[in-house]
Amino acid sequence: MSNNNSNSTGIVPMSQKIAFGLGMLANQMFPAALGIFMVVLVENLGMPTWMWGITFFLPRILDAFIDPIMGFISDNTRSKWGRRRQYVFIGSIIMGISFIVMWQLYRESGIDYNFYYFLIWSIVFYLGLSIFSVPFVAMGYEMSDDFHERTSIMAISQWIGQWAWVIAPWFWVVMYDPSWFPNADTATRTLAVWVGLSCMILAMIPAIFIKSKSTIDEVSYSPLTFRTMGGSLKEIFSSFVEAFKNSPFRKLCIATFLIFNAFNTVAGFTFFIVVYYLFNGSSADAGIWPTLFGCLGALSTTFVVIPIVSWMSKKMEKKKTFLVCQGISVFGYILLWFLFIPGKPYMFIFALPFFSFGIGSLFTLMMSMTADVCDMDELTSGKRREGIFGAIYWWMVKFGFAIAGLLTGIIMSFVDFHPGAATQTEGAVTGLRLFFSGIPILGTLIAMWVMRDYDLTEEKAKEIKKELDSRKLPAKKQSSAYLSGKLLSLDKIGSTLNSKLGIDFSSKTEAEIAKQFSGILNNGLHGLCFSPYVEGQDAGDILSENQIKRRLDLIAPHVQWIRTFSCTEGNELIPEIAHNIGLKIVVGAWISADKERNEKEIQSLILLAKAGLVDIAAIGNEVLHREEIAEQELIGYIQRVRAAVPDSIPVGYVDAYYQFLNRPALVDACDLILVNCYPFWEGADNDFALNYLNRMMELTQLASKGKKVIITETGWPSKGDNIEAAVPSRLNAMKYFIAVQDWAKNREIELFYFSSFDESWKIKQEGEVGAGWGIWDKNENLKFNN
Repeated sequence: MSNNNSNSTGIVPMSQKIAFGLGMLANQMFPAALGIFMVVLVENLGMPTWMWGITFFLPRILDAFIDPIMGFISDNTRSKWGRRRQYVFIGSIIMGISFIVMWQLYRESGIDYNFYYFLIWSIVFYLGLSIFSVPFVAMGYEMSDDFHERTSIMAISQWIGQWAWVIAPWFWVVMYDPSWFPNADTATRTLAVWVGLSCMILAMIPAIFIKSKSTIDEVSYSPLTFRTMGGSLKEIFSSFVEAFKNSPFRKLCIATFLIFNAFNTVAGFTFFIVVYYLFNGSSADAGIWPTLFGCLGALSTTFVVIPIVSWMSKKMEKKKTFLVCQGISVFGYILLWFLFIPGKPYMFIFALPFFSFGIGSLFTLMMSMTADVCDMDELTSGKRREGIFGAIYWWMVKFGFAIAGLLTGIIMSFVDFHPGAATQTEGAVTGLRLFFSGIPILGTLIAMWVMRDYDLTEEKAKEIKKELDSRKLPAKKQSSAYLSGKLLSLDKIGSTLNSKLGIDFSSKTEAEIAKQFSGILNNGLHGLCFSPYVEGQDAGDILSENQIKRRLDLIAPHVQWIRTFSCTEGNELIPEIAHNIGLKIVVGAWISADKERNEKEIQSLILLAKAGLVDIAAIGNEVLHREEIAEQELIGYIQRVRAAVPDSIPVGYVDAYYQFLNRPALVDACDLILVNCYPFWEGADNDFALNYLNRMMELTQLASKGKKVIITETGWPSKGDNIEAAVPSRLNAMKYFIAVQDWAKNREIELFYFSSFDESWKIKQEGEVGAGWGIWDKNENLKFNN
């Protein structure tokens, strides 16, 4: 397989579209041939209709449940060939070989033997189909990010794929012509070899020729281990739930299920209606007319419907095109009731172009619209999940196909139709005709009602793409300072923020406040952010064991927990030293744009966790705030650590509270929510700062989906420049410390105060204010003595 490490977006070369289309031809030829060959089971091998229904239903149901698992695997595969191509290649081989084997049926083997033989090999075939089709369809979704180019890709692939439905009906002619084969079951055994081999080769073409990007170094994917594969079932279920919360996608799935299920429920009746209604039960007299129905319908789709649908979707949007096309198909089904005329079989030809608009437009539009939904999902979830969404969509298709097969057998039994009989009971053929027109009309009308308020328009899709593109811009270097006034811009009740909350310091002297400060510190805090760098050191310098131990010994009498920021450059020594003196620890892995360092940090954290030295694992600190990596990549790191460390260790990510408010995927990835809340950096007056902190916490808890929220940083500097109304000073630092400790204790909130020691190296990033956040100064002396 060739490997081209490029992303295919925007306009796609025609050669790539054709390669995808040839894969679609195989994807459609297999079910098209199956639909023709299945007649042999009842017409020639004597299976009762209930067996026929089960052979339709059971393998397809199993296939439908395998699809989402295959979607998860495909979405998270790391390889030099990308995520999809190897599965398309392997699946094509399994499909081709099993298709050939499953049709090697002989009358003399008996009905029961043939039933079980066919059922077992059908299951193998559909396993191969899942391995092939889920990544194959996802390849199509990700070939372009252009709204109209997606429709072009799907239109060309459907145009090529429709030739399966042009070719397959001619198998009837070959199967029932004695000059070709003595009987239809002999013909099927031979034709299956040709279909299996040719479709296997066609199915391999996308894997060989469609460009893909290597994912071997991709860090954002979930690891494919036995543990994560087991855990993936939970994620798959949650993905189903998430997907169906997506209103546009839910409408696409339901509408497709209704239309495709209705069409396939009655598609098998065509042969019997033509033979028994138009030609009074004579297959010889019917000749090629059953073939012409399928062939001319497919030709209408290929040369009339798909070009018109592609043109219409650019003129009137995809939803309106869908509604118009399905309305035309309803008219076509009505015409077929009147144009099936005994003695005049040619009359039904006039209904075929109208009838063909139903299925002909369905997948051209729906696959393009599903690609749009994948963008919408990425915007809200932060994940790129073509495989999962494709699997869920095609799960609905296959589930509908399975139900259709079962319903076909039930309906034939209900109307008392007996395939293979020379004559039928009175009303049996009329009953088939009523169902043939009535079920698709009803299913289509309900689907049109479901889609009436589908709202993912071209304008909305372009806005989504613009927002996604902005997220992918190169990372910018930022100060660690947060956004001034951010809470006011987020909060609908911002007017209440300028009210006092908590302790009233107005009647207290500074000496009294300092005494109160000391009392709280001596009674013990929940947590402190640990500053290991001594005066003269910079971030990145190697820490010594002695300096770590000296500083931990200073703060240990005053705190239960500490929090670190890195697992390399000497920081990996902190957890063991802290545990030895009875401190619990939130161990942080520093994540940045430097992927090589990230790997070292992650591996060091995992080793520390396995050694029992980590109480909470924090994957990254403010990396999204600094815009150094994408959310999806960060989630990949979190999932890797979650999969590698003991289950007893909670795993989370640290960032400003507002980074979690509109990132549901990030919240989902974390066991608990670790937030930094700084009223100072948002310019809050010290007198109202606690109210700001309280509101930050409330908003975070609303977004946390019930998960525990820990404040991993908050504090107030004792020196430096003002940020709007926020004034750094010794007094304000003490007042804020006292207020937040009292507030956290009363509300049973776990809080890590920032910081333990002043850090001179931060002057380069934040000016003088950056070096004044410690409870101890840079020389390790307590700053606020009473």
